[in-house]
Amino acid sequence: MILKSDKVYKQTKQIILGDSKMAPLYEPLANWIDSTFNVKTVNIVHDYINGNKRPRLNIIFEFEKEKLKFNGKERFGYDSSKQKKIAGEFERLMKEYFDSKRPGLLNFFKRENHESIWKNLWVIFSSFEPVAKSEVNEKLPESRIKQLKNDIANPDIWEISRAFSGVTFFVHTDEQLKKYEKGTEKEVWRNQYFQLLKEYDEYNYFNLKTFNIYLDSKENFDNNYESSWFYYYR
Repeated sequence: MILKSDKVYKQTKQIILGDSKMAPLYEPLANWIDSTFNVKTVNIVHDYINGNKRPRLNIIFEFEKEKLKFNGKERFGYDSSKQKKIAGEFERLMKEYFDSKRPGLLNFFKRENHESIWKNLWVIFSSFEPVAKSEVNEKLPESRIKQLKNDIANPDIWEISRAFSGVTFFVHTDEQLKKYEKGTEKEVWRNQYFQLLKEYDEYNYFNLKTFNIYLDSKENFDNNYESSWFYYYR
């Protein structure tokens, strides 16, 4: 998993945009993963967790559908057999590199003990797309959201609220909510918000066919979430 504030995300973003490349050291492993599991690895990051003691390998794909191939049963956790295969191939490649006395390898990992690089390695999987879509959505200036609300000019709309890669149009009452869930207005609002969103979509990830908006009511927000955005989105 990566967050938009992470150094890993920023590094991967540069790779996606064509301004940087994956560390050459990881290219053989990336090629092996791609050919073995029919995916496209865009970045690999090695670091340490648990007090800087346990090595971790983050395999990063561009799209969420690729990451899902490595989920465990019922999409819970990771597929342990695939984790083990990748960990084994990483260990094999590292031993091969060290045996060939490749210059700069120890400095790259900043470890004197070779085995600490791969022993008890935890392999995780991340995807760039979901985080990037959230970043795009959050880039929308609040002034543009307010302008959209003014342009729609519907007094039943209380708030247009963004979170992650989605947006919720709040009307005032539950009665109004029922009305708009059955009406045609939702489709119009969806198209209007999508057009605004696309102005900031540098990755071209948002597609009108799959894009959706959510409807809710201030009545529900007040009565069931104590009028708190923290409770609503947690």
